[in-house]
Amino acid sequence: MAWVVLLLSALCEAVWATALGASDGLSRPLPTLVFALFLTLSVAGLGWSLKSIGVGTAYAVWTGVGAALTVAWAMGTGAEPADPLRIALLAGIVAAVIGLKFAGGQSERGDATAL
Repeated sequence: MAWVVLLLSALCEAVWATALGASDGLSRPLPTLVFALFLTLSVAGLGWSLKSIGVGTAYAVWTGVGAALTVAWAMGTGAEPADPLRIALLAGIVAAVIGLKFAGGQSERGDATAL
């Protein structure tokens, strides 16, 4: 369940990043509201997933998936170019995220995470 929440949080990250870009420096009310709402949901989901997933892995997945979705959305809407190299590099980010999920070793949160 923590992985599902983490991926949904990454999706929320892509929404808030896109809304932030559309907010014109937080001066447009609706995109600013969407930004604030999805930022809160995104960070809350990340925080909840840290109960089960190590912070290094969770943060890498959260930022990687969020960044890939943000760029994919920008390419899909025509705001950024969608050339083969950029698409291949985004696929590399996604492959790395999948690799983190299935990599051997201690991927779930253990006792060593306490400060």
